[in-house]
Amino acid sequence: MAGGTKTSGMTDPDRIWSEASLRLRAEIGDGPFSSYIAPSAVRLDNAGGLILVTPTAYARDWVRKNALRRMNELWLGLDGLNRRLEVRCRAEVGSAPPASAVLSGNAGDAAPRLAAFASTPHIAPAAPISATPISADGARAVRAAGLQDRLTFDSFVEGQGNAFALAIAKQVASWADGHFNPVFFCGPYGYGKTHLLNAIAWEAQRLRPEAKVVYLTAERFLSTFVKAMQDRSTAAFKESLRSADMLLLDDVQFVGGKTSTQEELLSTLTALIEDGKRIVFSADRAPMALTEVEPRLRSHLAAGLTCPVEAGDRELKIAVAQNRLKALSALGVVQGEANPEVLAQLVDRTPGSMRELEGAVNTLAAAAGSRLSSVSVDEASTLLGAAMRGGPERRITVDEIQKTVADHFNMKQADLLSERRTRAVARPRQIAMYLCKQHTTRSYPDIGRRFGGRDHTTVLHGVRKIEELMPQDDQIARDVEALTRKLRG
Repeated sequence: MAGGTKTSGMTDPDRIWSEASLRLRAEIGDGPFSSYIAPSAVRLDNAGGLILVTPTAYARDWVRKNALRRMNELWLGLDGLNRRLEVRCRAEVGSAPPASAVLSGNAGDAAPRLAAFASTPHIAPAAPISATPISADGARAVRAAGLQDRLTFDSFVEGQGNAFALAIAKQVASWADGHFNPVFFCGPYGYGKTHLLNAIAWEAQRLRPEAKVVYLTAERFLSTFVKAMQDRSTAAFKESLRSADMLLLDDVQFVGGKTSTQEELLSTLTALIEDGKRIVFSADRAPMALTEVEPRLRSHLAAGLTCPVEAGDRELKIAVAQNRLKALSALGVVQGEANPEVLAQLVDRTPGSMRELEGAVNTLAAAAGSRLSSVSVDEASTLLGAAMRGGPERRITVDEIQKTVADHFNMKQADLLSERRTRAVARPRQIAMYLCKQHTTRSYPDIGRRFGGRDHTTVLHGVRKIEELMPQDDQIARDVEALTRKLRG
């Protein structure tokens, strides 16, 4: 490194890479760093040379062009052995072990370790979101893609569980430079992923009416591709996608198990990235948890930014109910405002997704009409009828989950909160964290605090690990199912 020394004595590639990465990030910015360098790892090639392994060929080429020389300056300034870095993509190096594993004599540990960075990626300021309508031609283009008029940024309700996802969505829609590619929104059904993709498409088309914005559900992608093969028109199908300036694919988990469709999606994804086009996906799980999806495609899906859309807390659900009633009022369906106690009861008795909540609001609005403001809590229960039968949903607490899991695995609740990391404790702890995320409205940081003050990234890792293991490990799936039945009484 210019102005540096080589007297630090560091020889462990992991330590050198960690320090060099921090400096490089400060120099090139969080956006490019997170997109192209953070998912990479330093390993040894077959000749014993040091290589930086990127997840894709596109990332490799970007690093070679924009960052490799500076990376070597930083590396040589820190490494006492005068070694230099080369860069390769994952497909070129196969399963070579991490450099630190070979150099430290732990060659048996061949699992690749990616560089870990705890800070939140910087979000570049997005262009202001305007209510100005897009051109008539642009409107026809996006409506032809099956978008819903009401799913815009203006109608999206922001809360603690979706604020980061909303900020990223606005950044993508603004066509900002230094973007993450692809952007992958993941989370449970009915909490806003489709809304965000629709909003991105509408806003992106408004800002660039001449751009080709393509929105598809995975089901439509699949059916269109199958029809194209039957009609022998796959060339036209490929061109229709690869000529897009922005491609948005919703519920990508549904391509799992469809070999030819996955191959076509991977080819399309690669072609668009190489051309610098924008890509946005959504699924009910994070990319690496899509175990039914082919590993190469999973790797490409995970190469950009994975952005969780978390289940809404009570405050957000009340805001969503209020927002829906305002929209129905504007349409003349209802008049006046609902009693706050009525909305609170509605939210408490609709423990499912935002879609289910909106359905309950629609039912109330249709039944109440112009009498909305005078409807009492008891009358609302009667009006909703079957939608709210059975009384209030029993609330499941974090403490109850911890006690139930501890009892199931014949351990103490205190063990789940302890620092012990043995498999016998760590796996039940991860299951408990997963159940907390599934059956409470607590955020990742809040769950972490209730598990001995752990960081939110630890909770996120635990939840994703159980999501990944359940399709593969019958015992874990049985444990989760049994614990769910106990919690629900």
